[in-house]
Amino acid sequence: MIALRNPGNIFVCLYCAWCFRVLCGYNVTRPEADKLILNGKWTLKNSNGTLSLTATVPGCVHSALLQQGMIKDPYFRFNDVAYKWIALENWTYTTTFLVPPSLRAKQEVHLVFEGVDTVASITVNGITVGKTDNMFRRYDLRVSEVLLEGENVLEVRLLSPVLYAAGRSQASAYRVPPDCPPEVQQGECHVNFIRKAQSSFSWDWGPSLPTLGLWKEVRLEAYDVLRLVHLSSVPVYDASLSQWTVEVELCVDAAEALKGNVTLSLPELGTMQEFPAVFSAGHAKSTFVLHLERSKEVKLWWPNGHGGQPSYLLSVAGLLGSLSLRADTQVYFRTVELVQEPITGSPGLSFYFRVNRKPIFLKGSNWIPAHALQDRVTPAVIKNLLQSAVDANMNAVRVWGGGVYEQDVFYSTCDELGVMVWQDFMFACALYPMEPDFIQTVREEVLQQVRRLKSHPSIIVWSGNNENEAALATDWFGIPASQRPRYLRDYVSLYVDNIRAMVLEEDRSRPFLVSSPTNAAESQQEGWVAADPYDPRYGDTHYYSYTQDCWDWRTFPRTRFASEYGFQSWPSFSTLQEASVAEDWSYHSRFSSHRQHHDGGNQQMLQQAALHFHLPNSSDPPRNYRHTLYLTQVTQAQCVKTQTEFYRRSRSEIVEGKGHTMGALYWQLNDIWQAPSWSSIDFSSKWKMLHYFAQGFFAPVVAVGFEDEGALIIYAVSDLSTDLLLHAVVSVYAWSSQDPVCALKSSPALVRGGSASAIFKQPIAGLLAGCGRCSRLSCLVTFQLQDARGPQGPLNYLFLSSPKDALCLQAPNITAVVQQDREGFVVTLRSLAVAPYVWLDVGAILGRFSSNGFLMVTRETVVHFFPWEPTSAADLARALVITTLRDLY
Repeated sequence: MIALRNPGNIFVCLYCAWCFRVLCGYNVTRPEADKLILNGKWTLKNSNGTLSLTATVPGCVHSALLQQGMIKDPYFRFNDVAYKWIALENWTYTTTFLVPPSLRAKQEVHLVFEGVDTVASITVNGITVGKTDNMFRRYDLRVSEVLLEGENVLEVRLLSPVLYAAGRSQASAYRVPPDCPPEVQQGECHVNFIRKAQSSFSWDWGPSLPTLGLWKEVRLEAYDVLRLVHLSSVPVYDASLSQWTVEVELCVDAAEALKGNVTLSLPELGTMQEFPAVFSAGHAKSTFVLHLERSKEVKLWWPNGHGGQPSYLLSVAGLLGSLSLRADTQVYFRTVELVQEPITGSPGLSFYFRVNRKPIFLKGSNWIPAHALQDRVTPAVIKNLLQSAVDANMNAVRVWGGGVYEQDVFYSTCDELGVMVWQDFMFACALYPMEPDFIQTVREEVLQQVRRLKSHPSIIVWSGNNENEAALATDWFGIPASQRPRYLRDYVSLYVDNIRAMVLEEDRSRPFLVSSPTNAAESQQEGWVAADPYDPRYGDTHYYSYTQDCWDWRTFPRTRFASEYGFQSWPSFSTLQEASVAEDWSYHSRFSSHRQHHDGGNQQMLQQAALHFHLPNSSDPPRNYRHTLYLTQVTQAQCVKTQTEFYRRSRSEIVEGKGHTMGALYWQLNDIWQAPSWSSIDFSSKWKMLHYFAQGFFAPVVAVGFEDEGALIIYAVSDLSTDLLLHAVVSVYAWSSQDPVCALKSSPALVRGGSASAIFKQPIAGLLAGCGRCSRLSCLVTFQLQDARGPQGPLNYLFLSSPKDALCLQAPNITAVVQQDREGFVVTLRSLAVAPYVWLDVGAILGRFSSNGFLMVTRETVVHFFPWEPTSAADLARALVITTLRDLY
């Protein structure tokens, strides 16, 4: 019997359970003789044999050299540059193995590589059995005739990815830009000519570490008559019939033609159906459609914040001749639509996702690879990051197209947590070659990945690439007008005629977008490349501006859907300590310059901060450095807060034809190393101030306040399904006092579920005049939504002047008492004055606070700390450092 816990990309012979167990973590029991796992210790050599060492598979050359002490941490100081030689070498992995007689006796024996990084020639006993050229593909090589009775030798000869890419570029019939990354990235050239993680050659947030290796499992698998290559189950809802079906797809390799029956059942729903099954010899695919009775009510899978994530056990049982098959998997029922339709009173089209026929505002961020060395990305790291996203009230992540298709555990965790996934294919910020072998490997990549992932309810949309429509439309690469038609044809051929066509053939259960950003349906009307893919009246947009004042909401586009936007900050000091030494701890050090891969990024952060804050001016260099790191996080958090709140309050209104915003995915969730970036979680998994802010601006119900033409306007934003009767409670505080100068309450207003509406408006001058002793420079405003049950959503605030201009901003002299409780630790803070951006840091102790970076207007505030590793109240108290904005002066 074979029992599957999750759907996925499955290679398994019917008589050996190891395939399921190894590939997908499936719980199976089969005779051990039918498999041979080739993971473990291999020998690794460079091209001239001067280096020979033991390497662990799965893994990469960098990790092997590090484990054997031949290099130091590639992330330490300048080692990413010092170790460029690794990717310029050719390397050979070698292992020897004995094949059990019972396995050799099988009619078919295959050598399966789940992931080879990237270009390699594979030999068994000196005979070439296959070649690889794509990091994202599985390779399945028939080796029955080359295996020996005794010892067998397997070699994988890897070519330098840098030299291979350069050679492919030189051999190209015409230039395919970009040639090289910007100089500030210290990267390698021609990454678009090789099918590996595009960011591995460098990016503006990551190092150039082009890895080589066997980054996923290697094994032998054997069978006599049949093996299951692929199994998927995709629920589909027919609205016209009010009926659910489950499409179950079986792909097999058969040594001979087989006939029989396959039975599908959902025991919890009392549904079972038998189907005739015919498999021809060779590679065969059959799809079976299980119909649920119309009267069957199923529990639906919902995004986080909108309901639960229930699943049902689906059993597949087959009798094919004398062969029996049984597979159990979990099925999640949900529908997803991308709605693009005319909007009353507005040109353009809507752009939003409807899950289970309910419009959903996507709240989240963009996901990049969690490490340059993929073997270092553990399930624990992935789960921690995704749980952190959920803890910040996110319901979506976008898997960005310059990294990797993530591990199975990533998608299964998203299924369990209700995190929707916008899944890019791995093409980013480049044009790509159109040689037949390149297109063929891409087609196989797409086929394998769609089949592996389409059973996951969390994936709500496929997207062909990151920013390549925009690159062509706005001429990033300076293409002469006479050559433009060629590149347009190439673009349509790759993403429309190949990738899109394959995805729609394999999976019609979710929408497909050709690019991001895109005008979507409008782009299609314009021949797939719109004149302006950033048009806010269509599709999704990416928007960045580092020179305009980010506190001014008017600078942001009122878009239908914001899939990328953000601002940089530096990580915490404790995270940077892992990769640096004392001489590096200056904002203007060589190290700080080296880690900044975005041109002018360090200066842009200070220039943006200086618009509203005094820059640190301590005479103590280490203190000044820490304060500068803190201020970059303050600035990033406040900037993204302003922009995200603008998008959330724009969901229900049209202004000058723009609005109905239904998504805010900021750039970016996580970091790939210890460096400045747009992330809200740094490389050590510590939450930056932005991530704590996200808890508030992504809250299910939130008050958004802003100034427009001298008036304070407060919107109530709700993601709930139910209506609320809300009023705003507005308090005015003087910077010099923790007692409110005055407070007022708006009249109750009906706020519809899934909407944003203005519930308070008053001229600021009149508000301050009514308080008696306030001015813009001496006071600030807080506000919160309430109903008959009490507060709804977090406390929010609006500064009436830049903090650098505020009067009477006093040192709060905050003290803290740390105590342990059953869930973690309680930190009781006491302050002598109003304190903006109160930041609690416990150094290298991993965990998160319930709140951080907050405005403290009360004399006492209690926060909780949830550790991710064992610690004590005493250790926490010793490590705790409290910083407020006033400490910088």
